[in-house]
Amino acid sequence: MSSAEHIVGLAVGRGTGAEIAAVFERVLDGFARMYGSDIAVVRSPRTYHSYLSLRARSATRDRDGGGIEETRRLTQEDADHYEQFVRARAAAGTRVIFRTAINAQTLYLVRQRLRAVKVDTLDAGGARMLLVRDQAQGFYTGDNEHRPGHVRRVTEFSREITGKVLEYAVRRAWREWPHEGPDRIVMAYKFHLLDGALDDWAAEFADRHGVDVRVFQPDTVNRNLIAHGPADRTVLVAGNEWADIMHVVLLDRFGAGRQEDHCTRNVHLHPDVHGLVEYQTVHGSADDLEGRDLVNPVATVRAAAAIAERHAECPGAGAAAERALAGVRRDGILTPDLGGQHRTTDVVDAFLDALEPGGRARAGQPVTTSRPAGP
Repeated sequence: MSSAEHIVGLAVGRGTGAEIAAVFERVLDGFARMYGSDIAVVRSPRTYHSYLSLRARSATRDRDGGGIEETRRLTQEDADHYEQFVRARAAAGTRVIFRTAINAQTLYLVRQRLRAVKVDTLDAGGARMLLVRDQAQGFYTGDNEHRPGHVRRVTEFSREITGKVLEYAVRRAWREWPHEGPDRIVMAYKFHLLDGALDDWAAEFADRHGVDVRVFQPDTVNRNLIAHGPADRTVLVAGNEWADIMHVVLLDRFGAGRQEDHCTRNVHLHPDVHGLVEYQTVHGSADDLEGRDLVNPVATVRAAAAIAERHAECPGAGAAAERALAGVRRDGILTPDLGGQHRTTDVVDAFLDALEPGGRARAGQPVTTSRPAGP
């Protein structure tokens, strides 16, 4: 166990995960030096599969029909391991983890078990909005049953989980707007498929907590946002069937930027890990860029800055990161996806130089230390 004052968990997936993790540790080191903060990174000993790496591992068994079962087995192993890593970090007092992209089915098995929500704040021309994505139930969770030529996916919604998600959304809204609280909660779910159960649960919650809760079909939410925009202090609670598709659109439409540049937070609501926050980049594993030093590091830089500021006593780290990133952009030091000709390492070097002129953030021994942790 590290004796550092601030512990940050780190979980790494395949694809560009190793490169993203290296960026994260370098940038976190830069902030640790800049603020004199004592930070240690504790890394999961397992490298988790991306979807493409899973399918590659399973391809040799596809000829005899065993590829699907191999994919299921590896997915379950990854999910079990990552869940135990999160639980172990929470039990040790760690409050934050940075995770690179891993296979979606693996993630959602863990999110269902640990009751996760994903949180973003958005600003629609002064109309403040909080997006809370329900990752604990619905089509993205559950398990698959296979028979020849068919896949049956069994999913579940519950009054308990719906209530927990709404309770978190209200608490978070009061943290965002402490003098006013939420104006309303808009729920975007395919509620017509649930025989009225979700409507009843939402109405019960509204009556019990005195909050305006309105349940809409996702296409109705889209129409209202396009026609009218959100009201100020709107909390948008959404099932992933809609939110996963719309997340990139909302980021772009309401000024939060491109997904390649954006990081986001997952909060676990299960009592065993309650309050543990997991940061991730919005972009995926980008397996086609693996080992080429071409992945866009901006979202990772922002995640490291947010973790440094919120969890490692580095006040102003986020603003410092934005100033440094603006300088890097002005100098035209960009990866190819942004129209530049620079490698990931070039962008990170330039960022650290802009963060601390003269490159002091890269000199000497790192303040952060990375070490493996169980399970």
